[in-house]
Amino acid sequence: MSKRLLILVAILLSVVNINAQTAQRIEVPSSVEKWITTTFARGKTPPFSFIYDGIHSQQFIRRWQHSLQKQESTEGVIEYVATYQDRATGLKVDCHVKGFQEFSAVEWVLNFTNTGSANTPQITKVNALDYSALTTNMGDFNVLHSLGSNHDRADFRPLMTTITNTQPLSMSPMHGRSSDTSAFPFFNVITPDNNGVLVAIGWTGTWFADVSAPKIKCVNISAGMKRMDLHLYPGEAIRTPLVSMLFWQGEDFMTGNNMFRRFILAHHTRRPTDELGSYSPINGGLDWGDPAPCNEYGCLTEEFAVGLIKRYKMFGLKPESIWLDAGWYEGAGGPNGSWWNSVGSWYADKERFPRGLKPLSDAAHSIGARLLVWFEPERVFDGSRLAKEHPEWLLKVGPGNNLLDLGNKEALEWVCKHIGDFIEENGIDTYRQDFNMPIDPYWLTFDEPGRIGMKEIRHIEGLYAFWDYLIERFPNIMIDNCASGGRRIDLETTSRSIPLWRTDYNYGEVNGYQCHTYGLNFFLPLHGTGTYGTGSYSLRSSMSSATGLNWESTTQRVTIAEMQHALKEIMSLRPYYLEDYYPLTGLQDHTPDTVWLAYQLNRPSDDTGIVMAFRRKDNQQPEIEVKLRGLLPDATYEVTNVDSGEVVTIVGAELMQSLKLKLDKPYSSLLLKYTKCK
Repeated sequence: MSKRLLILVAILLSVVNINAQTAQRIEVPSSVEKWITTTFARGKTPPFSFIYDGIHSQQFIRRWQHSLQKQESTEGVIEYVATYQDRATGLKVDCHVKGFQEFSAVEWVLNFTNTGSANTPQITKVNALDYSALTTNMGDFNVLHSLGSNHDRADFRPLMTTITNTQPLSMSPMHGRSSDTSAFPFFNVITPDNNGVLVAIGWTGTWFADVSAPKIKCVNISAGMKRMDLHLYPGEAIRTPLVSMLFWQGEDFMTGNNMFRRFILAHHTRRPTDELGSYSPINGGLDWGDPAPCNEYGCLTEEFAVGLIKRYKMFGLKPESIWLDAGWYEGAGGPNGSWWNSVGSWYADKERFPRGLKPLSDAAHSIGARLLVWFEPERVFDGSRLAKEHPEWLLKVGPGNNLLDLGNKEALEWVCKHIGDFIEENGIDTYRQDFNMPIDPYWLTFDEPGRIGMKEIRHIEGLYAFWDYLIERFPNIMIDNCASGGRRIDLETTSRSIPLWRTDYNYGEVNGYQCHTYGLNFFLPLHGTGTYGTGSYSLRSSMSSATGLNWESTTQRVTIAEMQHALKEIMSLRPYYLEDYYPLTGLQDHTPDTVWLAYQLNRPSDDTGIVMAFRRKDNQQPEIEVKLRGLLPDATYEVTNVDSGEVVTIVGAELMQSLKLKLDKPYSSLLLKYTKCK
């Protein structure tokens, strides 16, 4: 067959929506290691694909030189490297695979390397995941997925989409940030025979995922980097997005989601080992925000900050971390400064912090807390110190913001050493990285001809290298991941960081906070926001596994007793967010003020749990009926209404059949705690 005819065949195959490369019955594998060695065996078409020199890999990958080597593994993890190499051009594809038997999960990342002496042909349409799931029963395929963050009440809203042969689902984020606005890189594919696969993507750029049902009893799942059309120079290598599949079985799709939440905690969560560390911290703000025309922390001084930290101890409040946000650096100080226009000058403002930030970390440590400090190294504003000293490191597409090119080796080395040294000299415990601009225009503008996607790849690789450098240099460091509030959440960032400020939605608007907790909890156990009030409705609306205390401790808007009571409730409720989650009011649109919103947090570890419910201000129903999940049907549970003190004893089967939640007044909350009787 001629090369021209092969290219035509590849084009036709992409048009008619053929099955993915690997077709398997979707079920929980009895042995994850056997799944890996079978799926990536010699002579098998692997569950990834790409087009090389115009030809789909399905046409040639089984003829390439192949090896499958088991690697040294860690506890609970099985690791292999499957290698596929083209003898003619020298292109080598290494697939680094991990298996997790306890969670019936597999994940992998691809590395493309040019081992030849000339440029490779074009590599395009790389599907890091290309997989067909087969079922035994007739019926619909459904996908549970979510919106991303867009500083909106609907941020992270869960959606259930039915897939048919004429209605596929395509997902991709906006603006080059992995959870920006339109999509979230975690989704659950639910089959008609009570099996499913939860898919997660690790790529802090523009990923894509497509789910289609080209024929009866079959669903195709593909995912990867959205824009890639490039060749590799001799000796050059790139990586692709990380993809993960967790297989589950059960009548309730939350079986898969809860298993994934446990998987995230077990294998994609960093835990600081020092005695001050917590991977879901309570963060104390420094009297959040300064009066106009000051902004953020632009008018904060060393003396005032230390005084506020001492105030926490004086009031009997003990946050686990003290939070210093934007505005502490050169150019941001005083009523005429601007935190926004000064990024790129990563030196403490000498007028306000003549001894740097070390006095703040010393004060935080003296009360048993860590110090969290905000940075935004990738965004470099015109006129900042970095913009003046190293313009050659910046990608510029217009006035104002520039992008520090983390694909530039010298720029990457500088940001690692400069920020690393600053962290060490100032005793900083938690590194907070923000990123407040669309990034894809910079990548697209500066890609070389024939190398579309290379700037994105190198920048993302550089971002991971920077964070990994900090983690290696400071084993106890925590990384807080913020990008205009929660727009860079994916499997790679969750492995290194936690989003302590998950959305820049209207600060303190608590009905929105309820929605965000409700949606994010489907997939992630660790995320945070701030609490501004101490009343039950406001405080519970802001509850999550991590919480920022944004109370104004220098005014009379809140009393010491109210703050103490609120912190006590936060501490008592936080552990429940780390185990199983069940949405009790379904997948309806929870953004209106006319609805109830309720969820359950169940702790199989000690057979306890809570029910959190909110009746919005315009709701006309004083009572709703819900069904609890995850309980032992034959066990008896003691259920306590925390507010009224009322205690009742109910059998688990009854709670899972019907539980009435009642609130006489709109704009009120209900908190139930239950425990299995001995």
